[in-house]
Amino acid sequence: MASVKLGSEADEAFKRQGQAWFCTTGLPSDVSVEVEQMTFHLHKFPLLSRSGLMEKLIREASDGNSECVIQLPNIPGGSKAFELVGKFCYGVKLELTATNVVHLRCSAEHLQMTEDYGDGNLIEQTERFLNQVVLQRWEDSIKALRTCDDVLSHAEDLRIVKRCIESLAMKASTDPNLLGWPMMEYGGGPMQSPGGSVLWNGISTGTRLKSYTSDWWYEDASTLKFPIYKRLISSMEVRGIRPEIIAGSLELYAKRYISGLNRRQVGTVTTAASSSEVSSRTTPPPCSINTAAPSEEEQRNLLEEIGTMLPMEKGMLLSTKFLFGMLKTAMILRASSSCVANFEKRIGMQLDQASLDDILLPNFSYSMETLYNVDCVQRILGHFLTMDQVTAGGASPYMANDDGNIDSPSLTSITTVAKLVDGFLAEVASDVNLKLPKFQSLADAVPDYARPLDDGLYRAIDIYLKAHSWLTDSEREDLCRLMDCQKLSFEACTHAAQNDRLPLRVVVQVLFFEQLQLRSSIAGCFVVSDNLEGSRPLRSGQMDSENGNGGSDGWAITVRENQGLKVDIDNMRMRVAELENECSSMKNEIEKLGKTKSRWSKVPKKLGLKMKFQMCNAQESSISDWKRSSGRVETLQTKLAKHKKNLYTEED
Repeated sequence: MASVKLGSEADEAFKRQGQAWFCTTGLPSDVSVEVEQMTFHLHKFPLLSRSGLMEKLIREASDGNSECVIQLPNIPGGSKAFELVGKFCYGVKLELTATNVVHLRCSAEHLQMTEDYGDGNLIEQTERFLNQVVLQRWEDSIKALRTCDDVLSHAEDLRIVKRCIESLAMKASTDPNLLGWPMMEYGGGPMQSPGGSVLWNGISTGTRLKSYTSDWWYEDASTLKFPIYKRLISSMEVRGIRPEIIAGSLELYAKRYISGLNRRQVGTVTTAASSSEVSSRTTPPPCSINTAAPSEEEQRNLLEEIGTMLPMEKGMLLSTKFLFGMLKTAMILRASSSCVANFEKRIGMQLDQASLDDILLPNFSYSMETLYNVDCVQRILGHFLTMDQVTAGGASPYMANDDGNIDSPSLTSITTVAKLVDGFLAEVASDVNLKLPKFQSLADAVPDYARPLDDGLYRAIDIYLKAHSWLTDSEREDLCRLMDCQKLSFEACTHAAQNDRLPLRVVVQVLFFEQLQLRSSIAGCFVVSDNLEGSRPLRSGQMDSENGNGGSDGWAITVRENQGLKVDIDNMRMRVAELENECSSMKNEIEKLGKTKSRWSKVPKKLGLKMKFQMCNAQESSISDWKRSSGRVETLQTKLAKHKKNLYTEED
């Protein structure tokens, strides 16, 4: 820290005894100055010769030869500042530093210590030190700003705060590696060789100066009181500092002074643009500068203010985990509804970057019965879907590329969010207090195209049915309408076919679509075989001519593939037999229900079938046809040998 020495007299001229200061010049004191709880026993001439205010007060208080008493209750900086002023008036040595120059400058202005009362008076000395030293150095400007809190109104009138803020904003907006601050201002700046290494006595040490990143000023700025810090950030924004850099500083400041957030968000400060730059910067301890921890009201006000200052530009400027931490803290501190809505919207803009642990928001309201805040998650999802529609321009999320495949930038993110919501539904489904309409509303909010498979949704529905066993049949059927049985994987279909918690209609639908898929797979095998029947001789001839061995090797390969195909066909036969038994069993159960409750007439409507046993009969007919054609399958084994992969694919 830079400093300037003033005066030449020895410091022993001033002595303190308890709550009083005495000047030991050998002359008796003729004026007493009372500042706060301290009394200064001084002499009139040194004071009135330097201060216009002291000249006026001494003249008014003098009464003959008696000692006059002057009170200075409003002097900026208090007794400590007046002690330095008294030393300056007596020519005693004192040191101007960044930590005392603001108080001295304000006190000098209050005491009217202008050039009219002597050349090089205190106003001139402190002003020169501010302009030539403090404002030129980042470290000194920060220290000077910290001391402005006690004399803020006087410092504002003298434009000290504004000048320091502008100086800091200018330095923060400039590449530190280009101009050399702050590294060159600490220690006077070491000499460097042409290669960049540090020199000591002209000898290269091999070490290099640290290359500062764009977040080098975060720590210093976070030590400022929030009103000054807020003005500093505004000045930086005017100078065009990137939003992600501003966001990183706000994140660090919030973690430093909001103790609840700091407890829940232990880790490193990260931004999307420069995560590598700040990965090594750990969250500082809260209130490391202030002696007293901020109250709950102060933390709530600070959180709301920081929420309004966060940049709104597109892109992940802040980590999603930090935003969720701010949202949870806002709920705990009972922040305003606009503050909570602000964080919900920001999270919704980057919901695809969240994890399941992030969205498991506990309920902090006594009026809500559920364990987790489902309403908040649904609002966040609504913000994401709104942003996704705006980003896509209202177009369909499915866009075909040159190859005819589906390709959409927004499809990946919305699919990720759909998986996230399904996982959340599975977590909250076991809550017995979660009402069916609320569960259905959140599940139905996800568009159909966002779920390539409904396995996650099926799992959540199954957990909900297990935890809410008292649901009526109609409520169970309404709940199961959320999922599409055609979008269930083979494993999910197998589980659903044996799930006694599902309504009968859903189980029959699952079996029906599973058999349709198997029928399509078998039919596809024969279609491929017929299409390739004419091309086989040509390919065989080409293989023989290429190998030059009369086709013996090709025949051996065909025999091996034929054996593998037999195994696949046997497995398919077993699966067909299993489905036939399941279909027959379902048919018997439906007949029994029809005899007791006459409900069989409603089953075809729910299944979309026209006849009572059309589904099972159709399956039995297709199975019989397949059995009659088994001889044809055996004769086509050699033809299908080269297409085993297709058969695997269709079977899966």
